[in-house]
Amino acid sequence: MDYWLIRFETPITILLVIIGFILVLTAQAKINSAYSKYRKIKNKSGLTGAEVARKILNANGLSQIALSESSGNLTDHYDPSKKLIKLSSDIYHGSSIASVAVAAHECGHAIQDKDGYTFFKVRSALVPIVNLVSYLGYFGLIVSIFAGLTGYLKLSILILFATVLFQLVTLPVELDASKRAQNQLKELNLIIEDEENGVKKVLSAAAMTYVAGLISSILQLLRLFLMLNNRRD
Repeated sequence: MDYWLIRFETPITILLVIIGFILVLTAQAKINSAYSKYRKIKNKSGLTGAEVARKILNANGLSQIALSESSGNLTDHYDPSKKLIKLSSDIYHGSSIASVAVAAHECGHAIQDKDGYTFFKVRSALVPIVNLVSYLGYFGLIVSIFAGLTGYLKLSILILFATVLFQLVTLPVELDASKRAQNQLKELNLIIEDEENGVKKVLSAAAMTYVAGLISSILQLLRLFLMLNNRRD
């Protein structure tokens, strides 16, 4: 059905696609560059990401949070339902500045969960809703064939709107987790002063991917609204 949409593309809608693509590509290049640089620089303590994570968790009364190794690259995340932090192999076993930064960031999410951080709770509540909307969207696309292009666009707008809402809530969660990570690393003397800048650069680059993703989604949402308006005209 996508070829139908071409009829309603305009220079403005095409420009929105290009801008969104460039933003995401630039942010991804930035995190890849920062991670690649600081994964090669060992931290002075010699602690691995897993060891740093355990120290932070224990210091915050979260010794019950489990740590496990996951496959893939930068697949690190905190699972609040299982009270589990999964660290990719490079982070789990690595003793680089990047390993320390990423591991501490995931601990920041666990601390948010413990503290009842509002945006964290809202995001956790939205996860099943966003997943449901996306899941039903695939079935809705079949129905929209019979509803015509307008139905296709409206359904796409609904799905993308849910995504934007989720990203809006996710952004402050990620920024706050990074702030908590930096504070924990300094307060527990897990990094020295010379390493603070490297940690900040890794976490800032990661945050930019969320910012770029949000802006890109908003631009695509605007594009679909413009196309729907062109369709009606």
